[in-house]
Amino acid sequence: MRFTFVDKVLDLQPGVKITTIKALSLAEEYLADHFPRFPVMPGVLMLESMTHAGAWLVRVSEDFAHSMVLLKEARNVRFGRFVAPGQVLTVTAEILKQEGREVQLKTQGFLGEDVAVSARLVLERFNLADAEPDRAVTDVLVKQHLRELWSLLYQPVSAATALDGGMPLP
Repeated sequence: MRFTFVDKVLDLQPGVKITTIKALSLAEEYLADHFPRFPVMPGVLMLESMTHAGAWLVRVSEDFAHSMVLLKEARNVRFGRFVAPGQVLTVTAEILKQEGREVQLKTQGFLGEDVAVSARLVLERFNLADAEPDRAVTDVLVKQHLRELWSLLYQPVSAATALDGGMPLP
């Protein structure tokens, strides 16, 4: 995964829901072109943030059983607010239905309390070896890379840490 549109996972309920954040920085390359005098996160990248959040929920819920979790369909996409540099897009993804290779999710992106974007997404999950058995090694390597990235994105706070005001106990 060359680009990641999730900076941190705030909350996770495996098999149910995930909450992530994407902090928009003026240093993001695409802002130079979109738009030079009014830089905002492109709508397609807001949708990509919701897709990434949903994909992480699917991967973790299934203990990284599939190397590929891809957007198959975006329905009822609605944009409500621009996301500008310095703002944080908080994304939620909730599993609605799982059938075969597909997972349907309700996703929303918030700026504070305001909905900036929402959509119903259909993600498809599979392994490369399903179609080409000689690609099984690639599946293993991709899953390993995703597990490593996940360990950077999600660092749950233990109950003892939370009781101590968020700092690890000595």
